[in-house]
Amino acid sequence: MEEKIFDLIVLGGGPAGLNAALYAKRGGIDVAIVDTSSVGGQPVNYLEIENYLGFPTIQGWELAEKFEQHIDKFNIQKFQNEEIQNVDLTSTIKTVQTLKNKYLAKTIIIATGASPKKLGIRGEDEYIGRGVSYCAVCDGAFYKNKTVVVIGGGNAAVEEGIYLTKFAEKVYIMHRRDELRADKIIQERAFDNEKIEFIFDSVPLEIVGDDKKVNLIQYKNVKTGEIKTLNVDGVFPYIGFSPNTEFFNAQLVQDEFGFIRVDENMRTSEIGVFAAGDVRRTPLRQVITAVADGAVAGMSAVRYLEEVKHLEKEGVIIR
Repeated sequence: MEEKIFDLIVLGGGPAGLNAALYAKRGGIDVAIVDTSSVGGQPVNYLEIENYLGFPTIQGWELAEKFEQHIDKFNIQKFQNEEIQNVDLTSTIKTVQTLKNKYLAKTIIIATGASPKKLGIRGEDEYIGRGVSYCAVCDGAFYKNKTVVVIGGGNAAVEEGIYLTKFAEKVYIMHRRDELRADKIIQERAFDNEKIEFIFDSVPLEIVGDDKKVNLIQYKNVKTGEIKTLNVDGVFPYIGFSPNTEFFNAQLVQDEFGFIRVDENMRTSEIGVFAAGDVRRTPLRQVITAVADGAVAGMSAVRYLEEVKHLEKEGVIIR
């Protein structure tokens, strides 16, 4: 039996991937989404989103649900919870090999997003799930009336610190600089919250606990060199993200941090391959920018396929 070749496969079911699939489907091409988990992406992990145009306040899972409901109206095929083994982006017909299936496509949009960076200190891996968490929305309720520390100074760190005050008795926010990077409005909310205390100019050195849970974190003041300890029940690192590009084995041009380089049309260095959202090199990683990226990538894929079809009619072989 001949294997089906999709016009387009979108890798990733977050905001960028879903909107790319939507725009491509509306462009009249055959689209499928392949995702390593259920669709939704990063918004599922956010309690509330306040900067998505049209929704002054909306819960992350609710926005993700609306995205999925929208694409479902167009009967876009979704292959979820597929563990990707390898991807061939260099051949004329692209291949996505998962544990379950093999998918073929004329073009690919990479929207695999990014994952939270680890601190890289002793005790971090040992206590994941036992006091170390990268998702306050997922695990915050486990820290009712306890003490936690959030590592980071950007929007995600401060917002999640504020969220944790719903449960924790005390929330420390530790940042390596002497001022936060978060938006001013978010900073003001944190400074006004009596449960939050800031530890500036400091970096974590080690997470210490017993055989069951975290007990304390050791940290260093980067200006004085003084090493201190802080008794905590939980540690929440929010120090940025790393791109989910391990499937591509350097088939594309990436920056020094591994993010995929694209042009204004979301084209990568490989013909017929596009990238959108948090996986690409971009000055801003937000839901709204990911959705916009997806729209551009989806339409670029449609135009690329139209161009290929035209060239084939003229007898030109695409390699």
